[in-house]
Amino acid sequence: MRLLFKSSTAIAMATAALVSGCGGGGGAESSPNDAKLQFNPAAYTTVNITVDGVATKVRQYRIVYVANPIKMATTQANLGGNSTTTLADPYAYQSMIVSVPEDKVSDQKTALYFLVNNGGWWASPVATTISEGAKFVSTSDTDNIGAALKAGYVVVNVGTRSRGGARAEDGRWMGKAPAPVVDAKAAIRYLRLNDSTMPGSAERIIVTGTSGGGGLTSAVSASGNSSDYLPFLAEVGAAGVVGSGSTATSTLKDDVFAAVAYCPINNLGNADAGYEWEYNAVRSDSNTGALGGVAYSAGPQPVASLAIANAFPIYLNSLGLKREDGTPLTADALREATKTLVKQELERQIAKGTAVPPLGGNFVTSRATLTNDWLTLSGTGTSATVANLDYSKFIRYVAANQALKTVVAFDAVGVNGNAAISGETNLFGSPAFQYSNFTDWSWTNNAVKGDGSGPDDTGLTWNQYLASSSNNLATQLKLINPLSYLNTAADSAPYWYVRHGMVDRDTAFAMQTLLYYALKNDSSIKDVSFKFPYLVGHTGNYDVQEAFGWIKAKLDANP
Repeated sequence: MRLLFKSSTAIAMATAALVSGCGGGGGAESSPNDAKLQFNPAAYTTVNITVDGVATKVRQYRIVYVANPIKMATTQANLGGNSTTTLADPYAYQSMIVSVPEDKVSDQKTALYFLVNNGGWWASPVATTISEGAKFVSTSDTDNIGAALKAGYVVVNVGTRSRGGARAEDGRWMGKAPAPVVDAKAAIRYLRLNDSTMPGSAERIIVTGTSGGGGLTSAVSASGNSSDYLPFLAEVGAAGVVGSGSTATSTLKDDVFAAVAYCPINNLGNADAGYEWEYNAVRSDSNTGALGGVAYSAGPQPVASLAIANAFPIYLNSLGLKREDGTPLTADALREATKTLVKQELERQIAKGTAVPPLGGNFVTSRATLTNDWLTLSGTGTSATVANLDYSKFIRYVAANQALKTVVAFDAVGVNGNAAISGETNLFGSPAFQYSNFTDWSWTNNAVKGDGSGPDDTGLTWNQYLASSSNNLATQLKLINPLSYLNTAADSAPYWYVRHGMVDRDTAFAMQTLLYYALKNDSSIKDVSFKFPYLVGHTGNYDVQEAFGWIKAKLDANP
């Protein structure tokens, strides 16, 4: 059930449906959290900015969006984990900043542009670029905030716990999965609880993020109203949650209208398998770094890469996804589908007049100038077409443009001589441990005694550990993965805009094409706009005019 307007009748109908649809339960018992989470329209500061040179006043509200926020330590790791920062607000990871143009304060139909800022899946204390004296240009292709303000949207910057940072005052690591998804959902629930008194419509939430933020966007947007999250939402005191644990129920919804995801690092439990399946054949000393002082070819990386890659076709076949013609999305079909999507992007660029180089010409990016040995064109000018695209050479080109991640890419800690806290390993495990290996190969090959991971510390094989009631790793992997909720009873966002750059090697093209087909296979999803933008690397908000045109079209179609 998705409501695109506000009325007392609609809200009553939704509440009645939710009691049975979001965790079970009997009568419409109210959540004890709700009284603590009431919006105060008077609690704002006024920020003076310019949009396209026009002076604009913005009302800004800073809100703790849960009733039981976790108090964080003063010192937290910065993005990347190589330095620390002082946290001025101990609740910054569970706060949001809501910015409303003054002429939209009474508009309860405008959209909410909901930003999650978790690059690399790192914890993200709330912040905003909408500050005193800031200047925005709505016509820029890189100014998404300017475009949102010009469109009259309410801008919601959301802080969330996640990996690396979010260490509690008592020393526990409180950013473990599914914390970032839970926090984003809790913020959505606050907006829904206060929908009648806040500017904008909580039925028109557009979630957006880049990299790990794109992965978070995907997980939140796919899993709308799933009862799987209710025990975790209950722990933090989210709006609309009644009870606790497995008996928790809900009186509110947390589904969203649309997802705008850039280079989403998604499906982490299978991201390593997809990465090695994509790049194993082209790895070399020239495009893959050393680990522990040992060159790629001389160490354990090649054997690990092949073993991890071999798991991907098995996983892919287990999903039962179909291509447009109804045939199974096998490994070969997935590679061909990615090739087709790249070809489509190239031909779009040619038709626009972009100077795509012929065979033997040079591709020029900010990182490298490399000879085109993989693309053959037919014809000239804007009517040229792709005559041949050698996919294996294309992948080699991508790896030459930017060196690949070392093996293992995502579940990297404690294996192959990697002593650093890198990859997404510290998103998983118990709050008592800094990290936990979360894939079969890394768990089995963990070589660090005393870190709580691997058979050496637990005495359990990977499958035994996943099945054990002593941990919740299987639940963590499920709740962080959008594919766990697409094609299920969850209320996935009906509209998706997904972009992954054509030279982005931060996650595999295979993982993004897989997400695309999981979306296409879900009959509840009305539109998927998906592209591999030409010569774009690992970044987001480089196509703001196109993205906001798409958002406007979807909103206009659902007044």
